[in-house]
Amino acid sequence: MDKEKRPTPNYLWSILSMKCPRCRRGSMFKDGNPYKKITLTHIFDMYDACPVCAQKYELELGFWYGTAYVSYALAVAISVSTFVAWLVLIGVSTEDNRIFWWLGFNAVVLVVLQPWIMRLSRVIYMRFFISYDKDYEASKPQKFG
Repeated sequence: MDKEKRPTPNYLWSILSMKCPRCRRGSMFKDGNPYKKITLTHIFDMYDACPVCAQKYELELGFWYGTAYVSYALAVAISVSTFVAWLVLIGVSTEDNRIFWWLGFNAVVLVVLQPWIMRLSRVIYMRFFISYDKDYEASKPQKFG
């Protein structure tokens, strides 16, 4: 397919599939599944640069510290979602312990989703600094620091 006729990768799909923010085609992580390794020691095994467009991922020393804020926001969003779902499906009452059951359920959900949340927070945080470049093959990667 001709590069002028090649479709632009979807923004949301490129986030959820954890693709490079510049080209939206190259994978950011060496292994696409954060749960594949039993020990979870390889959650953050990333390429140094995008295999497709050569965009460097760690823009400066300590760059990834900002992902804690994104991870926190994702955890709050998930908690609100599980609370609303719990409220609609089961209900919350001061008469019994249903709120405590939700707290336990929500804690389990957050622990199980944590590897995915940590990766997704890196992908979203990267998009604050690197924008999509439809002409990524002809232009140079963005540089910082």
